[in-house]
Amino acid sequence: MTSLADLRVIDAATLFAGPSAAMMLGDFGADVIKIEHPRRGDPSRGHGASVDGVGLWWKTLSRNKRTAAVDLSRPEGQEILRRLAERSDVLVENFRPGTLERWNLAPEKLLELNPRLIVARMTGFGQVGPMAGQPGFGTLAEAMSGFAAMTGQPDGPPTLPPLALADGIAGLAMSYAIMVALRARERSGRGQVIDLAIIEPILGLLGPQMSAYKALGVVPRRTGNRSSSNAPRNTYRTRDGRWLAISTSAQPIAERVVTLVGRPDLVEQPWFATGHGRVRHVDELDEAVASWIAERDAAEVIARFEEAQAAVAPIYDVTDIAEDPQYAALGTFVEVPDEELGSVTMQNVLFRLSDTPGEIRWPGRPLGHDTDEVLGELDYPAERVEALRADGVIA
Repeated sequence: MTSLADLRVIDAATLFAGPSAAMMLGDFGADVIKIEHPRRGDPSRGHGASVDGVGLWWKTLSRNKRTAAVDLSRPEGQEILRRLAERSDVLVENFRPGTLERWNLAPEKLLELNPRLIVARMTGFGQVGPMAGQPGFGTLAEAMSGFAAMTGQPDGPPTLPPLALADGIAGLAMSYAIMVALRARERSGRGQVIDLAIIEPILGLLGPQMSAYKALGVVPRRTGNRSSSNAPRNTYRTRDGRWLAISTSAQPIAERVVTLVGRPDLVEQPWFATGHGRVRHVDELDEAVASWIAERDAAEVIARFEEAQAAVAPIYDVTDIAEDPQYAALGTFVEVPDEELGSVTMQNVLFRLSDTPGEIRWPGRPLGHDTDEVLGELDYPAERVEALRADGVIA
């Protein structure tokens, strides 16, 4: 039995943060019902690479979800959501604040229908404050969190990530928030409302920047691939043109690295004893490491580092990941049968549980694939379903 097989989740969110939280619940058995607009569908269907017009990002993001196409701006669609909410455990939504209220679907009204419901609200800026009503995306969170200001070369511009980083972090945070709320429900018997602003979770991954600013006036600066906390930490190019990454967060690792590259004398320096001390001498450390690596091929460098029990990793692109034996041993990628594409390779569930493992039961489905089934479970007669479809309320 999977861990969350007794949960029903309504995924009424779009794009990445909210849907990724629902995906993680579905990976461990929750019955996730994806609500999409009957004509537009979820915008993520059109993001990224596609095969014959079928989006691959959608296939992963909406795996393990049943898909029902319902126009929530129509009274008939709102009634469908109310009936679903009566029979569900969690509603995930990311409409602008006030939208559910305008549709007569305010959380307090849904909780009157089902006092055990968890209403998980995901927005760019949260439900309150001067920016609450503005459209918010992960890119804005990456900018406003300080992430972009800290990222990039010292003499270059602030740098945004080439992926939905803030959305992914917010999705992880929301899945955790939902599980906390469900645990609280076990004790109280009551559901509650979660207010998660995408601008907040990414802040937590940036370390104690606010603590350091308030206590010491420290403003983080761009350091490229270097670290402001320890050294040597950088990317280094080998003789055969490969790039390697080295980390020395632990003091013994730093000592092994400089000894390996022929500079054991550095270990005896008083400043070498702390990460901040090493950062003050980063140019000297980087020169020692970079020159040693530049004289050797990647295979030799990696072998020598492994012998010395120092931390090194090659800089991979997807072709390397596909061939890596460690990922293969973990089962990180799986081939999932798909009715549209035959099969889709995608990343497996995020972690392994010994007794109740998760699984990918199916990839994202075509628009409206399960509408009839879902409405049938809500006791809609077949003729009513056809009338709603003819009127454009569902697809």
